[in-house]
Amino acid sequence: MKSRTMKSSVSLLTAAFLGALSMVAPNPALGLETSFDGLERVESRRIAIAYLAPDADFGVFTRVKILEPTVAFRANWQRDQNRNRTRNISTRDMERIKADVASLFLEVFEQRLTSGGYEVTDKVGDDVLIVQPAIIDLDIAAPDTRSGSSQRTFTASAGAATIYVELFDAATGQIIGRGADRQASRVTGGFMTWSNRVTNRAEARTVLQRWADALVSFLDEQYPE
Repeated sequence: MKSRTMKSSVSLLTAAFLGALSMVAPNPALGLETSFDGLERVESRRIAIAYLAPDADFGVFTRVKILEPTVAFRANWQRDQNRNRTRNISTRDMERIKADVASLFLEVFEQRLTSGGYEVTDKVGDDVLIVQPAIIDLDIAAPDTRSGSSQRTFTASAGAATIYVELFDAATGQIIGRGADRQASRVTGGFMTWSNRVTNRAEARTVLQRWADALVSFLDEQYPE
């Protein structure tokens, strides 16, 4: 297992994400964009928006703890879906989908981090980086409500979502990193496909794998050779 320096626990919270982006301002003294809590914006090839604490030492982290992700649909998603459906999407349907997405997120991220050489743990310690994810603006094009209906919905995309991550040092609780990125499912060739729970889950897994691989690559970049 590789010993890697990881930023203090990753916290993906919708409110924090919106607040962080709205409170970023240029810091003339540093010549960099700086967040309200002192994180500096850095360039990343994999993540659209990334901030790091300038004095963060990722070398002390050898393990990662992934917290339960927050999942939130885009505004008015339920209303928009119900305008064009023979069976309405209920609040129970939405809670089930959110639980499924959160569970799949944990499964995929643990797999990819482990295969990338990071030890995933449920413990805390001075060598642990905590990652808490939030999936926001979740937009599923054709959700399966498990109604038993024979109706089929054909779409060119299973949907899209934004991931927001904050990294924390488990020992101090200090935030040392923040990132955000939006992904949409990619249907091969752009052809219309039948969307149901199986196809939606497969597309969601692909998107989550891209996010997890981006996080692994981002963490790799923080470690000295």
